[in-house]
Amino acid sequence: MSRVALLRHERLFSRVGANHLFTTSADNALSGVKIRMAQASKVQPDRRKVERSALRLNATMRDGRNSRVRARVIDMSTHGCRIECTAPVDDDSWVWLAIAGLETQYCRVVWHCEEFIGLEFEKPVAQAVFDKLLADQGALPENTIKELRSIASRTHWLARKANDSDIAILADLSRKCAVDAVVEGLKLGEGPRRR
Repeated sequence: MSRVALLRHERLFSRVGANHLFTTSADNALSGVKIRMAQASKVQPDRRKVERSALRLNATMRDGRNSRVRARVIDMSTHGCRIECTAPVDDDSWVWLAIAGLETQYCRVVWHCEEFIGLEFEKPVAQAVFDKLLADQGALPENTIKELRSIASRTHWLARKANDSDIAILADLSRKCAVDAVVEGLKLGEGPRRR
């Protein structure tokens, strides 16, 4: 590599940094790196019925083949949730999800990507029950906010290496966790002020 090309390459990576999901086509031409992006026509529109709320709850998941495995609820609505779990699942399969404070939910696996799974509850959780769950959770503690940031970073990194069908899912999860971490961090900072 010539000295001029090396200088361009160094400037590119100092400008782009390790945390950018995508670079511009000019940057790609300079570095000779091909960046894959999800095509807009391949990205499914968000069909979510209600917005999810950030939570960090312990849960267990099981399907008909396996024993119970640990899972962590990342966010949830009355109609479904997103969990982090290392057990392999198939899209459109059915699993049981047990969360403390709720009756065990029979759920359809809407999507899965790496260790992240999107579930839709067969029967929506009653709004009053969901509101109580949120109230009991209260403001997320600092370590949970750090976990959300960690998930945002990890899914961002995974999206950079993912195939086209998974990029949008991982990028959305990264964005959602990053936003939730900021919002919950601001809530944590809004506690009662001392005079």
